[in-house]
Amino acid sequence: MSQTGAALQTYNHELVKCIEELCSKRDELHKQIIEEEEEKRKLQNDIRSLTERLAKVNESLSKKMAARNEYDNTIRETEAAYMKILESSQTLLNVVKKSANTIGGKSSTPAPPAR
Repeated sequence: MSQTGAALQTYNHELVKCIEELCSKRDELHKQIIEEEEEKRKLQNDIRSLTERLAKVNESLSKKMAARNEYDNTIRETEAAYMKILESSQTLLNVVKKSANTIGGKSSTPAPPAR
């Protein structure tokens, strides 16, 4: 019976040792879970913060692109109007030159002799 008692005591000792190892592994795993949950929380906060920043940048970009399009339209319209002014100025210059030549041609021709 002492052999059975010794075996039982050995089994008991090994069982306690196994339970302690399991508890130790569980505690380590629990520590890792807590660390990863903290990392997850930080990442979720970062994602939320970055999402908010992205929304603000998108809104700002949208406003700036609309303003740039307005500038483009104003520039295009102004250039077109300026080209019309240039064309009108050139036409006016040509008319004035032609009139000046016509007027100048009449006054530089000698007057017909008097009879």
